[in-house]
Amino acid sequence: MPRLVVISAGLSTPSSTRNLSDQLAGATATAITARGEQVETTTIELRDLAVDMAQAMVSAGGVVTPALAAAQEAVTSADGLILVTPVFTAGYSGLFKMFFDLLDTQAIDGTPTLIGATAGTARHSLVLDHAIRPLLGYLRAAVVPTGVFAATEDFGGSHAQELTDRVKRAAAELATLMLASENTVAGLAQGVPTRAHATATDVQATPSFEDLLRGHEG
Repeated sequence: MPRLVVISAGLSTPSSTRNLSDQLAGATATAITARGEQVETTTIELRDLAVDMAQAMVSAGGVVTPALAAAQEAVTSADGLILVTPVFTAGYSGLFKMFFDLLDTQAIDGTPTLIGATAGTARHSLVLDHAIRPLLGYLRAAVVPTGVFAATEDFGGSHAQELTDRVKRAAAELATLMLASENTVAGLAQGVPTRAHATATDVQATPSFEDLLRGHEG
């Protein structure tokens, strides 16, 4: 069963960031189950880990609490990620950045990832491409083409349907990437890492194209 992990960096309760996170998670689960698969979804609220992350940052040796370690393990072992942050000072929140600063740089290498952001005004929409994508690019996550930005006005009124449509499109893209490993031809994928967290050793061990086709006449 694919494991979907949602990271919400909202600060308030309730928050528009959690609202968007839930919409994206629900749409992704729907897209996956519509293809005959089940999905296990876990949502992590970074505000609940704020003190844990601060302690890890300033402690000698980076002491990690059990709660923070569990969150890191969930992200590392996920088959898909949804990452949503509020916009502060034209960028992602400090909590959002702190979490990834404490994560191993290879933890989400190749992991299918959907990014989202919320803000009070649409003027901050470029944060997806100018701040969040570069961060995830550095971590080598497989970020889906469609990012989802939601301003306050998008949660209701005339813009609500536009947000819903974008959520569904992004969720479908994430579901496709998460289930891609289920559609390989038996035998052809042997020896090739199907999980995203492939290491340099995995790549070097990948069989040649000639070896992959040996024994296949189709």
